[in-house]
Amino acid sequence: MRCSSALAILTLSLSSLVLLLGCSNDQSPLSANSEAEQAAKALLETLSLEQKIGQMIQGEIAHVTPDDLRKYGLGSVLNGGGSFPGGEKGASIEDWLTLADDYYQASIDTSQGSAGIPVIWGTDAVHGHNNVIGATLFPHNIGLGAAGDPALVAAISGATAREVKATGIDWIFAPTVAVAQDYRWGRTYESYSSDPQVVSSYAGGMVEAMQAEGIVATTKHFVGDGGTFSGVDRGDTRLPLNVLIEEHGAGYKPAIAAGVQTVMASFNSWNGEKVHGNKQLLTDVLRGDLGFGGFVVSDWNGIGEIEGCADDNCPQAINAGIDMVMVPEDWLSALENLVAQVQSGEISEARIDEAVLRILKVKFESGLMQRGLPSTQGRPLRSQVGSQEHRDLARDAVRRSLVLLKNDDQMLPLDPAGHYLVVGEGADNIGMQSGGWTISWQGTGNANSDFPTGTSLLDGFAEQVAKAGGKVYHGEPVPEGIEVDAVIAVYGETPYAETQGDITSLAWQQPNFEDLALLNQYQDLPIVSVFLSGRPLWVNREINASTAFVAAWLPGSEGAGVADVLFRNSDGSVQHEFEGRLPMAWPSADINGSDRDLAVVDEAFARGYGLTSSASQHLAFLNEEPRGKPLSLDRPVFAGGARGQWRLYLGNRLDWAIASGPRGGTTKDNQLSVSVIDRRMQEDARRVEWTGDGKRSSQVYFRADVPINIESMSATGGAVVMDIRLIQKPVEQVKMRMDCTWPCNGELDITQHLRSLETDVWHRLAISLACFEAVGTNMGAVDVPFLISTPGVFTMDLAEVTLVEEVSGANLLNCPTQEVASLK
Repeated sequence: MRCSSALAILTLSLSSLVLLLGCSNDQSPLSANSEAEQAAKALLETLSLEQKIGQMIQGEIAHVTPDDLRKYGLGSVLNGGGSFPGGEKGASIEDWLTLADDYYQASIDTSQGSAGIPVIWGTDAVHGHNNVIGATLFPHNIGLGAAGDPALVAAISGATAREVKATGIDWIFAPTVAVAQDYRWGRTYESYSSDPQVVSSYAGGMVEAMQAEGIVATTKHFVGDGGTFSGVDRGDTRLPLNVLIEEHGAGYKPAIAAGVQTVMASFNSWNGEKVHGNKQLLTDVLRGDLGFGGFVVSDWNGIGEIEGCADDNCPQAINAGIDMVMVPEDWLSALENLVAQVQSGEISEARIDEAVLRILKVKFESGLMQRGLPSTQGRPLRSQVGSQEHRDLARDAVRRSLVLLKNDDQMLPLDPAGHYLVVGEGADNIGMQSGGWTISWQGTGNANSDFPTGTSLLDGFAEQVAKAGGKVYHGEPVPEGIEVDAVIAVYGETPYAETQGDITSLAWQQPNFEDLALLNQYQDLPIVSVFLSGRPLWVNREINASTAFVAAWLPGSEGAGVADVLFRNSDGSVQHEFEGRLPMAWPSADINGSDRDLAVVDEAFARGYGLTSSASQHLAFLNEEPRGKPLSLDRPVFAGGARGQWRLYLGNRLDWAIASGPRGGTTKDNQLSVSVIDRRMQEDARRVEWTGDGKRSSQVYFRADVPINIESMSATGGAVVMDIRLIQKPVEQVKMRMDCTWPCNGELDITQHLRSLETDVWHRLAISLACFEAVGTNMGAVDVPFLISTPGVFTMDLAEVTLVEEVSGANLLNCPTQEVASLK
């Protein structure tokens, strides 16, 4: 194999080590920690300040080219959720390998002044290799917590590592060892359990299995991410240090004992101070008390959340103990700033040496320095991606994760020879059953065709029943004279990730209860509810309306595993017993009765609860009265992503309804495009760019399949509020519309309002609902609450759209038509 140029410059006193590391055909990692450290120290001594700091920088593949690596010698790249080689969602395994090879070859090229040190590529493979089409997607962590089997979870970790290795990637940002305490947190499904001991029992085995495959593991997020006040993502965890480490640090001890090589810092604060800038936690506790010897990587632009810092400028984070900074887009200015800060004395070069030594040591320990082209190890593993062996493992995990909460009259398992009506949004929706972090970051914008080897729950139901001579009806009327044995309703949360999943109450669908209305249509029949969710929720009404109720969590790509447990064998025997047990208590209330800022503590079902099919328990009627009402009747339409029932579209007369995917979209004539940008956090805003010639309008809008009634909101002075930033003022007329199922609509000319705004500055604007109502919108049936169109050139950024009861903190615009100006 080719010797790395970085290794070739090691001193003669280490010549034997050079032969071992640089030119040997043995590609296994170093067995002795001291050997790796000696090699890392020798290499460190040869590096310039700029080369050292290059090793501390991690950029995102959409913003880093191989030429950038060749010139600046970055230590790492990552692919964020929804980022693919060439920006192509359907990128093949070969595409991933080609890019990995290109990065590697560029990183060892010293022709432009870099040190020639191999780059390490990291990815969020958090429930399988979830960014890659065709990969096996396992149940999210909360489901694996319900399975209660550390050996199963370790096997999944190893399988995921093999699929990641097959694409040429070196490093996985997992396992997550968060201990979720408040289920309103949008990352609850990333937690195995609310019990620190359960999390601890999984961590070590996962690390060992992953790193045994030659993949660098990461425990994250250090520390306290699952304990924030009110369950707010990136919020404040308010605990004494000993309690913080005992409860939220439980997973780190076994992971460190297992040799985990990296730790990712957490976005949250601890008692008011951001962890990314907290030296006591990142250095004194993590390294001193817990004995961690690898390197600490920041989260996505995490250093920018420290007071006084920016995404590309934060000496405090480096001095606190961050060794590698994840700066996806602004990596070059981050590199330049770090160099300047060392030269000015804000950061000592000794601290830089410490960080780089840790990074180099991991590169030696993991075998990266002597591994060669990623494709040489990846291509032999291509068959592992989505392999039958891995799919069987995932299907087994699905079966074992299911928790039976209710089974009146021993309804389950079902007779496969029966006739069943299958209803609900989640029945034939692999994207919904897989949740967030699925192909895209938020898990949105996916169709069943994006899972070429996956199976929906409906696929499994149909397969089981067809073999026994029964019949499943879905999306078709039940023929007259056919008696349905039961209704199987599959419903629950639609995909989300991180902050976009935060909620203020555990009440499911309050006050609309769409799923309850679906169940109520079939109250004369037995109903089996299969609830898809990333957390326990207050669903007492739905449980009461069901004969049997199954918590299926987010099972991933092998949805057919649900049917293996829901149905008996054709001879009447049980195929697979319900083995899942609640990893977190199931709530009996929507909010905390004494203080709604605190987590719900009232339990309908305790942690560890779960029925077997033979249990004869008849569940008592559960309380259906909520303790609290929604904090407001405001309806978020867009906040980081389309919320609730709303979906983002763009179009013109060539195609009026082009769904905007996770990375945006473009009209067929390229006269309107939507792309993803960052405002306050990752991908929380959209850039909308019109390039029209003035001849035909193109429009961007949010729409729901089922119209909503906002008459009361309009009557009390409600408005549509939007956060926008003008990049280029409109050349032609701009219209804003609110539809009540086309052609019913109300349209306003907002051109002059927009032209009066300062560019490159965020503005919060509000337009009264009464303005739209006065020009034709029926507020009792709104399906498009926000639509902007223009035929000309115009560019704006959009961060939030909300229907509000009362305008506060926004510039309330006059109704922009003469006919209704008197309303304001």
